[in-house]
Amino acid sequence: MKKLLLAGKVILGAGLIIIFLNSCKNETKQEDPQEVAEDSNEAKFDSIDSKEDDSQYIVDIASINLAEIELGKLAQTKSTNPEVKKFGKTMVDDHTKLASEVSALAKAKNFTLPTSLTEEGQEEYKKLNEKTGVDFDKKFADMMVDGHQKAIDQVRKTAENATDQDVKLWASNSVAGLTAHLEHAKLLKESLDKK
Repeated sequence: MKKLLLAGKVILGAGLIIIFLNSCKNETKQEDPQEVAEDSNEAKFDSIDSKEDDSQYIVDIASINLAEIELGKLAQTKSTNPEVKKFGKTMVDDHTKLASEVSALAKAKNFTLPTSLTEEGQEEYKKLNEKTGVDFDKKFADMMVDGHQKAIDQVRKTAENATDQDVKLWASNSVAGLTAHLEHAKLLKESLDKK
């Protein structure tokens, strides 16, 4: 009887250890918000390739907006250069407006959008946040030039390739504003590179 009782305790103990180890293994790493949105759109529009492609364009643009807003906020709080602070505010204001437009478009088309920074966006934010003084300002300006070039490329690609006319029109209308941001960012970078 003692052996049977002991065997039962050993089996029960082993079972608890297995349950504990499995629960530790099941701790999931938070998924990238852009991937979550892409997966959701893929599931919704699996049989309509053109709609899936259009949703991808909008997801990419939404991710860019989120990054520009967060980097702009950081520039406003961390920089001591009035021009960098001013450009940071412009980024927050203008990309918040763009994000609102993208959100309304996505809602009308039943597209899912990311709601927070992507893993890449978080990494860029972290790299910028590690800088201080003039190094911060120069890194911010570099990121704004690179980021806006990518944004323009993405919006032009959307304007050319989207099948949904509303998505196409929105993208076409957004190129000018992003180009103005790029030119401003280049001037800011030029000014800071002299320091």
